[in-house]
Amino acid sequence: MNNLMAGHKRFRSGYWRRYQKRFATLARDGQAPEAMVIACSDSRVSPEVIFDCAPGEIFVVRNVSNLVPPYAPDTGNHGTSAALEFAVTVLKVKTLVVLGHSLCGGIRALMSGPAPGAGDFIESWMKIAQRARQRVCDSPEPGQDFEGLCHRCEQESIKVSLDNLMTFPWITERVKAGTLTLAGLHFDVQTGKLEAI
Repeated sequence: MNNLMAGHKRFRSGYWRRYQKRFATLARDGQAPEAMVIACSDSRVSPEVIFDCAPGEIFVVRNVSNLVPPYAPDTGNHGTSAALEFAVTVLKVKTLVVLGHSLCGGIRALMSGPAPGAGDFIESWMKIAQRARQRVCDSPEPGQDFEGLCHRCEQESIKVSLDNLMTFPWITERVKAGTLTLAGLHFDVQTGKLEAI
């Protein structure tokens, strides 16, 4: 907790001062981000840092392995779907980005099985990306090791999430009308580079 509070002190003396007027405007007028980013919860992959954004520029939802579940309007708890609905239908973002990354623990669990003691939620959540795993396992590249398989699965899982986005009727409608664009990006934690998927 001490590290977090020390970080907040630095935030107030640096970042807050730099953007204080912008925060005041956002507080008065509300947010109007042009893009939404679906990113992983991994502490090394902060979309606001990767895209060098000022406050209010992007609407972000983070979850394990940056997955988008298929459209399923039922009585279950759907945090990612609710964030999508708000961003697309209320904020009217123009771009939806699925931001995957290298060395993803969720993808490793999908490829090798979950870590001991991680059984209540992770395994069932990662089933969203089962098609990505299947694609990689059905057509392995010659000589590819576990790291290479995971890298390919990270990329394939981004494609699965992009496909799942198109199961939401209010997303499909806007994509067809040309008012919403979907994009998949893969961030390399070691090099800092982005690759379009």
